[in-house]
Amino acid sequence: MTRPPLTLFLAAPRGFCAGVDRAIKIVEMALEKWGAPVYVRHEIVHNRYVVDGLRAKGAVFVEELDDCPPDRPVIFSAHGVPKSVPAEAARREMVYVDATCPLVSKVHIEAQRHAENGLQMIMIGHKGHPETIGTMGQLPDGDVLLVETVDDVARVAVRDPERIAYVTQTTLSVDDTADIVSALRARFPAIVGPHKEDICYATTNRQEAVKAIAPKVDAMLVVGAPNSSNSRRLVEVAARAGCGYSQLVQRAGDIDWRALEGARAIGLTAGASAPETLVNEVIEAINARFDVTVDHVETAVENVEFKVPRILRQPA
Repeated sequence: MTRPPLTLFLAAPRGFCAGVDRAIKIVEMALEKWGAPVYVRHEIVHNRYVVDGLRAKGAVFVEELDDCPPDRPVIFSAHGVPKSVPAEAARREMVYVDATCPLVSKVHIEAQRHAENGLQMIMIGHKGHPETIGTMGQLPDGDVLLVETVDDVARVAVRDPERIAYVTQTTLSVDDTADIVSALRARFPAIVGPHKEDICYATTNRQEAVKAIAPKVDAMLVVGAPNSSNSRRLVEVAARAGCGYSQLVQRAGDIDWRALEGARAIGLTAGASAPETLVNEVIEAINARFDVTVDHVETAVENVEFKVPRILRQPA
């Protein structure tokens, strides 16, 4: 049977970012150093394939510190944790390694610095997301106000409109966040923002690549997990940039092929916590059904690398 022709627009950058790569290395190096089991508070990154692979090597994933035995190492996920978590680990004299992405740690430092300067904090983020919980947890309960939408800005009640600052979750939609920031500045002209944009380079770059591809394709496939904020934003960005259909898939087996019938051009990208192995799996599945011509769309070059914590480094 003749396969229909298809142009596959492959986004670059896509997939793993430096923070995710570092977090995974931290778990692997901890297992090498201390042996199994090593405990990880929350999924190290939001990807089932990655988590299952680390679990097979001896990582045990838990949601709370109370689920960890005191005599085994514990790792904090790339999303960051409230300040109370490492404090409690230290109190219990546990060995712990913080795998928080350095760009998330930067936001934590910003929030603390603004608070020390007497400014009330507003955080732009998604309620319940681990990164939002971790950032808000850098300050005492109630000291950080959360806004998720432009409408929230009109309702937020601050102590002093002349003494406020904002930070953002690093994995948000660039365009949505810009709208919320504009609303905050319109209501609170004195609000202080970050010296450099909080949304991380990887989130921004992946969204820009999707924007470049979306108008050219009939459908966009995003490889990523449903609990991955940056992956879900890519689906939304594709739709807003002119793609009529966009779909989030964890593996090739999740693709809704009926929705792709008649497509002549498909875009493919991956969230920052999705490994290239899963992208290749999707490409193979598409090749099995279509006569594919691949068009690489590169909108940025990434060469960022983050060091692992000193506790895991080999002596020189």
